[in-house]
Amino acid sequence: MDNLKEQFGQIYDQYIEKIYRFVYLKVNSQEVAEDITSKVFLNGWESYNKNPSIQNMNAFLYKIARNSVTDYYRESGRTKLVSVDNVAEVADGGTSVHDKVVLSSDIEEVKSAVQKLKKDYQDVIILHYLEDMSIQEVSNILNKPPVTIRVMLHRGIKSLKDELRGEA
Repeated sequence: MDNLKEQFGQIYDQYIEKIYRFVYLKVNSQEVAEDITSKVFLNGWESYNKNPSIQNMNAFLYKIARNSVTDYYRESGRTKLVSVDNVAEVADGGTSVHDKVVLSSDIEEVKSAVQKLKKDYQDVIILHYLEDMSIQEVSNILNKPPVTIRVMLHRGIKSLKDELRGEA
């Protein structure tokens, strides 16, 4: 049992920031993101404790996170918006002050466009571009074939560009 706790502790350390960032970008609230992230790892631990041979921990945790965010919005009855207001706060700590200022100035323009995308396009773009996951990893998380993920990325980026140009 202690060995399982140690193993899951290492998994927690490896994924906590990534899962939190993903959830935060979906719910736009530090408190809610912290609560949901805690639930993700609690559910992850319960499953891992029963079956420590989970093959793809990355996909496993992101699926729990995605489902938890969906449950949150279902329970609260709120409209889901992805906000990038505070991306600088959840960005890599190694980012320079200058880079954060430049990033912040672009955020407002992108924020409105991202919020108008379909939920699936938001997920694909966040996972692939912000979380730096491969097409295959996103495919595993969303349970869609890689070719579908590529098409969704293409359409999502096209929609985002159209919004930014004011063509939507």
